[in-house]
Amino acid sequence: MGQAGTAEAAVRYLRSTGTHGPVEALPRPELRCVREDERAPVNQQEFRRVLGHFATGVTVVTAPAADGPAGFACQSFSSLSLDPPLVAFMVGRTSTTWPRIARVGVFCVNVLSAGQGKLCRGFSVSGGDKFAGVAYDTAPVSGSPRLAGTLAWVDCTIHAVHTGGDHLIVVGRVATLGMGDNEDGAPLLFHKGRFL
Repeated sequence: MGQAGTAEAAVRYLRSTGTHGPVEALPRPELRCVREDERAPVNQQEFRRVLGHFATGVTVVTAPAADGPAGFACQSFSSLSLDPPLVAFMVGRTSTTWPRIARVGVFCVNVLSAGQGKLCRGFSVSGGDKFAGVAYDTAPVSGSPRLAGTLAWVDCTIHAVHTGGDHLIVVGRVATLGMGDNEDGAPLLFHKGRFL
């Protein structure tokens, strides 16, 4: 049964029960922390080793922070929705760069090309001027740094932030996007703890 058929069947059922007004949504589940006795007995090193077999693309998330441009390397980026256009990435709760990005409410995702491993390592470290010697211009809507030599860029506003264990799940609403100046290049991939 297609979506239209499912909707028609739901309307017929509601009419047969005498329900003609709006249907109330079910209450949202209560959110709470995971207790120690609910934690799965998974070794963290084994978790990383096994999931390291999943190859990911690599990005740098940037923003025009008040105290100078901010950015960090991120391999947990994904498209999320076409309508509305949403993307998502995950960032560690201990990140010192994320609060600077969160305060301005906008960011640009820079999709790195195969030759940008050194650039990625520079954005992976904490502290220091990550933009020293890095060529970039500004994304058209957010004004975030748009790095040179990338495959693509996605300019966003922060749409929502959700908790996810020791990480935050950041959802961005896409304002505009485009191909980078190396759009025909190969992507930078991360697999089993190293760049490919």
